[in-house]
Amino acid sequence: MGNRHIDVTERRARLGLRHRLATGARAARAEEVADSLVALHGSDPATVHLGVAARLADPAEAVAVTERALYEDRTLVRMHGMRHTVFVFPAELTAVVHASTGIAVAARARAALLKDMAKAGAPDAAWLEDVEKSLLAALARRGQATAAELTRDEPRLREQFAHSAGKSYEGVHTVSSRLLRLLGVEGKVVRGRPVGSWISSQFRWAVAPPHPELDVADAQRELLRRWLAACGPATEADLKWWTGWRVTEVRRALTAMGAQEVSLDEGTGYVVDGDTDPVAVPPEPWAALLPGLDPTAMGWQGRDWYLAPELRPALFDRSGNIGPTVWWNGRVIGAWAQRPDGEIVWRILDRDGVGREAETAVAERAEALSALLGPTRVTPRFRTPLEKELAGAV
Repeated sequence: MGNRHIDVTERRARLGLRHRLATGARAARAEEVADSLVALHGSDPATVHLGVAARLADPAEAVAVTERALYEDRTLVRMHGMRHTVFVFPAELTAVVHASTGIAVAARARAALLKDMAKAGAPDAAWLEDVEKSLLAALARRGQATAAELTRDEPRLREQFAHSAGKSYEGVHTVSSRLLRLLGVEGKVVRGRPVGSWISSQFRWAVAPPHPELDVADAQRELLRRWLAACGPATEADLKWWTGWRVTEVRRALTAMGAQEVSLDEGTGYVVDGDTDPVAVPPEPWAALLPGLDPTAMGWQGRDWYLAPELRPALFDRSGNIGPTVWWNGRVIGAWAQRPDGEIVWRILDRDGVGREAETAVAERAEALSALLGPTRVTPRFRTPLEKELAGAV
């Protein structure tokens, strides 16, 4: 007997239920959302709050519950993870993320910093180590601090050095910006409460709480198990892309966790052991307005099963970042944006099976989003062609 086949319809049903987008699957707390997704994209601060809002039974509470989880209860942590990208993780997962992906990324990041400094004739590794110790001591005294505040305590952080000389993207880095980023990747510091509102990208920093040091292979197995439980089935290419690991590491983790093979339209896929049963009850029809870089929209490398290829030019920027999207029953059907006057506008591009019920549901989600934002104006960090057009930016 061959592997069980999981078709597109079932994959979309799993997505709606497991990512808490289906009507009956929405969450009460930000922690439940993060746990269901494994990670929320954190490169754009607004994505975290809007991604939570799209999955809460009461989206009006999204900002309050997310800020409480991030900055008061510390049950969610913003840190570097897969593919050298900033995410928000459940606090209990930070040790797993650090061991499975952070250690290797951090080693490359430190080597790159020292190489750039050496090329520019900047001080050596011993000097950088001394500055690092001073920075961490200042941060421990302050509790939380911005980069500007830390440079007042440690003036050497103001030192600058050129990088990529002679290239179109050459520039000047300060020691503070590169070192704080490096220490974040190494798990020594974490981003704290931002300066300003919840859409601000200027963060304070804090010394990272201690966590156990885990075996790399064990951590990779656990991270992959958590992600497949949330996003399976997925192909080997999906897994390699999402984790940023070598294919040998992906295969080792799949074997260690006893992943089961299934058949997908695009070939072989994987699920966690025992997760081959069909979805018992398809979710009720549902709509969602997801922010740019949302973890559902960016969750897989192969996206044709939920996003028609012809929609890509309008919905992605040139670097492959997706903008705000409109969803109906497990697939992307269009995009949305906020205009300068605060109005939420959208456009449906894929009308296959999209009728009055869908448009009514999308309008309801837009109304809820408008109520959440109020006077706040949100501009995605990575702007896409259709988002800019809808917002009136072109």
